Amino acid sequence: MNFVATPIPGAFLVETTAHVDARGSFSRSFCEAEFSSHGLAARFEQHSISSNREAGTVRGMHFSRPPAAETKLVRCISGAIHDVIVDLRRASPTYLQTFSVELSSTNQTALLIPVGCAHGFQTLVDDSAVLYLITPSFNPAVADGVRYDDSPWRIVWPLPVTSIAEKDLRWTDWSRRSPIDFAVGGAAQ
Repeated sequence: MNFVATPIPGAFLVETTAHVDARGSFSRSFCEAEFSSHGLAARFEQHSISSNREAGTVRGMHFSRPPAAETKLVRCISGAIHDVIVDLRRASPTYLQTFSVELSSTNQTALLIPVGCAHGFQTLVDDSAVLYLITPSFNPAVADGVRYDDSPWRIVWPLPVTSIAEKDLRWTDWSRRSPIDFAVGGAAQ
């Protein structure tokens, strides 16, 4: 595995190394020892899959507030997505900045999203599926989100939005929200 720092502190691209032979390929999608050796979250209490029927679907921008704020490891296991994070940590040097990357079943790259970053994605092809490893387990009492089209981050989605949840359309504009205190640094343990 190769860990590549992104411009957002604590967020990493996790590239796999495929071992290829006549049968196909084999690669590790997660290794607790390697994540721990890089000082990153190594225990993911919940694993979830998001299935998406059509290209252009947007899910997000989601995060969880303390005391159950989440670190996520996100990987596209079928199809392709435009994956985006927004740094919501006021003490971060990249506060309100975004990072985006294409994740696909072909490139097999994952994105490690630290506590304090909102996460969302847009499907680039029909029938895309996304695997989430989450720590701690999802807690609906602290689940939160920000608008995918709010002006502070000016996310450029590659396709017209074809589908989005009503809940994601109703998030309050960031400028009208009370500040949230997140720690800055590496991913939560």
